[in-house]
Amino acid sequence: MKQHEPDPEPPPPGGILWDIAGEVRSLLALPAALTLQVAHPAVGAGVDEHSVFRTDPWGRGERSLRSVMLWVYGGDAAAEEGRRLRRLHKTISGTDTRGRSYHALTPAYYAWVHATGFPVYRQAQRYLGNAPFTEAQERTLYAEWLQVGRILGLHDRDMPQTIEEFWPYYRKVLADEIELTTVVRELVAVDVPVPPPDRGPRPVRLVLRALWPVLKPPLARFRRFLTIGLMPPDAREAIGLPWTPAQERRLRRFGAVARRVVPLLPERLRYLPMARRARAAETAARAR
Repeated sequence: MKQHEPDPEPPPPGGILWDIAGEVRSLLALPAALTLQVAHPAVGAGVDEHSVFRTDPWGRGERSLRSVMLWVYGGDAAAEEGRRLRRLHKTISGTDTRGRSYHALTPAYYAWVHATGFPVYRQAQRYLGNAPFTEAQERTLYAEWLQVGRILGLHDRDMPQTIEEFWPYYRKVLADEIELTTVVRELVAVDVPVPPPDRGPRPVRLVLRALWPVLKPPLARFRRFLTIGLMPPDAREAIGLPWTPAQERRLRRFGAVARRVVPLLPERLRYLPMARRARAAETAARAR
């Protein structure tokens, strides 16, 4: 009888992902990672044809965020979340914009979805973090991101195993595959209809609903600004997204404010609830 293989280990408590994944500064970079994912024709076609991001954007965003938190802070639940995602994507298939058949779990496509996290985390750290990652920190982060890939069900043979292997792979995908897909256009558009948030306390939702016609335009512009700005420049260029020197200066000013303000916030404001609880439990365990 075949023995059951042990679940892959999530990133370690106290590691780099443990510090950054659930913190508000990294959350600002998630739209950039998502946009880079769907710039791949196969991934973009899958999202275009099968996702509910248009009809249920807030619910879709909430579920995606919870999933990311589970990969890093979920402990024993991390591997089960990976299996749930694979079951969810099992029936997603079709034809991309280049006439090629795709399946969501095809290793080359599924691996790209995972791969985008590393360069986007690296880019966000340069602008929003206290200091850019050192070479040693980048290697540690990449090793931890490989652990996330295993949580998602990827095999080591389907992921570059070192940074030296990653960058040629990444540049080849940018050169051969990446394009301005329909979903990318929608994610960076400022005039796409988006309903007011339908999550959170009822009084807050009622206020947001009343103010949404006023709030939505500047929020949409800010989202576009961060989505394009926190994307690595070579990826931005491969997709064909515009970025000006003036925008670069604005992003640097925004990053300077974030670097000063966010570290002063208490944990309950800096981190999402799942990350905060996991970090508190780890701190308590170390104190015993």
